[in-house]
Amino acid sequence: SSGINAEWPLRPGIKLLARSVPFEQAKRVLQDEMTSDVIKIGNVTSNKERFVKRRQRLVGPNGNTLKALELLTECYIKVQGSTVAALGPYKGIKQVRNIVMDTMNNIHPIYNIKILMTKRELMKDPALKEESWDRFLPQFKKKNVQTKKPKKQVVKKKYTPFPPPQQPSKVDLQLESGEYFMKEIEKKQKKNDEKEQATQEKTAQKRKEKEAAFVAPKEENLQLNDKVVETNDASVDIEALKRKLKSKNLKSAGIPKIASNEIEDSPAVSTESSEVPKKKKKKKTKLNSDSEALLQNNNPEDGTDSCPNL
Repeated sequence: SSGINAEWPLRPGIKLLARSVPFEQAKRVLQDEMTSDVIKIGNVTSNKERFVKRRQRLVGPNGNTLKALELLTECYIKVQGSTVAALGPYKGIKQVRNIVMDTMNNIHPIYNIKILMTKRELMKDPALKEESWDRFLPQFKKKNVQTKKPKKQVVKKKYTPFPPPQQPSKVDLQLESGEYFMKEIEKKQKKNDEKEQATQEKTAQKRKEKEAAFVAPKEENLQLNDKVVETNDASVDIEALKRKLKSKNLKSAGIPKIASNEIEDSPAVSTESSEVPKKKKKKKTKLNSDSEALLQNNNPEDGTDSCPNL
């Protein structure tokens, strides 16, 4: 009996260590007025997705809900797998168990957190020690809003007293096709032929799909200067195009247009020799300008010599 009593304080600490509680927290079980509890939550709901959602609701975003519960109950709480390990005073452990079970039964922990916060504020007032706190505590009504599913429209069939015709069996179909009287080798050969035919059809279809990517698309009529030019038309007058190009070249060179008959009659005429040489402008120098002024002064028509006496 003495051995059992010696091992008793270590048993809850070992349980907490097995539930991934840190050693610094687990050793607090050896202190007076401290206890631990391992709450099983795996068998509350049978649906796995619902269980995961409610367990996450207990933890909260970034563990904020769990931290609030730890501050209000003065307990260390660890959610691990299908159990919740709690370590703290007796009163806090009882509150943690009630909140955990309510959360797994689809009651949000924020309601219990609000109740604990109001109770903590009421405890500070000594005048309300002997009074009931029900009028101060928030009352939450359960709202179970069910979504209405659309009704399926069932189309009623016409009533007939006669049963539907009997469908032909597999043997009947074999008798109709003549397969029933065939040997096993012939049946296998027929199946193989059908398979080969199906594979050939599939390969031919795939080949067509691949070749369709390499087929050139049809060229549409091109519009140039508000005139439709058909690209597929092979009957194009090449001589007319040559004449048009020659006339354009002559215009750009500044040569006057010559009739086509004259060009044919004089084959020696070329575009190079027909070019008119341009006169070069003489640059005026200072000496030339002075000489022109002297000549104007010595004009013989006036009969006077404007030249100065030497």
